[in-house]
Amino acid sequence: MEPISRKPSRGRISRRQFLALAAAGGAAAATGVSLVVSRRPVYRAEIFILKALAYEQELTSPLRRGLAELGVTAAQIQGKRILLKPNLVEPHRGAAHVNTHPLVVRAAVEAFLGLGAAAVMVAEGSGHRRDTHLILEESGFADVLAEDRIRFFDLNRSDVFVMENRGKQTGLSHLVLPRELLLADIIVSMAKMKTHHWVGATLSMKNLFGVMPGGYYGWPKNVLHKAGIPGCILDINATVRPQLAIVDGIVGMEGDGPIMGEPVAAGVLVLGRSLPAVDATCARIMGIDPLKMPYLKRAGELLGPIDAREIAQRGERIDAVRRDFRLLDQIPAQQGLRLVRI
Repeated sequence: MEPISRKPSRGRISRRQFLALAAAGGAAAATGVSLVVSRRPVYRAEIFILKALAYEQELTSPLRRGLAELGVTAAQIQGKRILLKPNLVEPHRGAAHVNTHPLVVRAAVEAFLGLGAAAVMVAEGSGHRRDTHLILEESGFADVLAEDRIRFFDLNRSDVFVMENRGKQTGLSHLVLPRELLLADIIVSMAKMKTHHWVGATLSMKNLFGVMPGGYYGWPKNVLHKAGIPGCILDINATVRPQLAIVDGIVGMEGDGPIMGEPVAAGVLVLGRSLPAVDATCARIMGIDPLKMPYLKRAGELLGPIDAREIAQRGERIDAVRRDFRLLDQIPAQQGLRLVRI
């Protein structure tokens, strides 16, 4: 899995420059003149917010534009094998708020192929249902996969390999992963924008639960639930290290997510290289304070930035697309998450 991230500027100065500034500051103090050195924000991640009001609109070109804004070039994609990991948690025909929409996945396939990808595959290990064919049929994925001749892998029944747990946030010393991850040069988490009754919100990082094979971890990934969902989110992301995220928020889910909630038209797609930054941005769009979600706050310390001051927002402004998702007071994980409007 080859990284495609650009190295951010840290805004460092040389020792010579530092001494010159210090000397200038001393001289200014001696003359009673204050010296103010202005500093530009040092961004550690870039996120692109795309306004999209309907799944039927043309989505490939906007996704290409978003990838270009993030610096994802044809040179980085050409000849690469791309694995798209949607959220297919339940088979619900006509319920666009439950699963990543197949037309968003189709647009992503076309975008990456247009940039010269050697192959684009779709892979998922559903957490609740074992009948993969039923899930694909009822979610609308079967038609899109067949029409576009997109290869699908059922990660619940894959051959597996073992990796050391790089996150070390749970008692799991190793993670058992599907071999399809080894076939991919670039892994893209294609999550759904939803509230969640255990962790507050489920976005691109939580979506990686679906790469864990149910044949080993059970349904609905019981081993991971027992080890602790927040810690497992961090462990999986630290170990798998996905390179991109595309979150489907055209129609999201509010209330008792990730399955029993109600649809909410948020009208956005959110793209980025840093999954913590993507999820923090999605949370703010949902009217949720990412610093109040324990797993996301911890991700900001371990995996990538979640502070708005460290994230360069491209495309739409957060305040222009913010839609406060309904949170339920009777669900402990959703209590006190509301982002205060300034």
